[in-house]
Amino acid sequence: MKKSFTIHDLPIAERPRERLQKHGAESLSAQELLALILGRGIAGESVMVTAQRLLSRFDNLKGIADASLEELSQIRGIGLAKASQFKAAFELAGRVNSYSGNTARPFVKTPKDVANLVQGRLKGKKEEHFLAILLDSRSRLIKAPEISIGSLDASIVHPREVFREALSASAASVIFVHNHPSGDTTASEDDIMLTKRLVQAGEIMGIDVLDHIIIGDRSYLSLKRQGLF
Repeated sequence: MKKSFTIHDLPIAERPRERLQKHGAESLSAQELLALILGRGIAGESVMVTAQRLLSRFDNLKGIADASLEELSQIRGIGLAKASQFKAAFELAGRVNSYSGNTARPFVKTPKDVANLVQGRLKGKKEEHFLAILLDSRSRLIKAPEISIGSLDASIVHPREVFREALSASAASVIFVHNHPSGDTTASEDDIMLTKRLVQAGEIMGIDVLDHIIIGDRSYLSLKRQGLF
């Protein structure tokens, strides 16, 4: 029975972990970074070869990041557990990119501010993710919780869930935002109807609904500026 090859089977000077420790993560190739996550190859195949096959199958790192769990786990040597690790790693990277790097709470006053805040977090998502940008009385960000995942309708996004988050955070106002996986930022009838319903609920709760932003691949749309509510 053939043994599975691990990173430790490589010469010390060629091991990604040792190279990272000596030269920094930025010095590693995409293949080496993937090999570190994999940890080991499969019977008769080096972990570096497995990492290269993964890159070849999906063309590049973005292709891997966009792949589903099922697509990743179909690759020989990449089971569901490793596929999950890859998805988690790319999700963490996306969340890091969504932060401004400033420890002070940022002001969120324009659609562009919203887009800058969440585009990294929503990039590459294959389902619609609905977020609530909760703001204090000075329009500073309190937090941006995810309310739902899936097509936007009354059964998925309910005012009760949205405003529970806003009330618990003592938010003065809220901006809603969701992505369109197709990349097209055109507001659908469901988007408009839901927004109007949430605006009405906000009026009852005493929390201003300032806008609803739709995020696409490289653009965004403000329902408020379009006069859609």
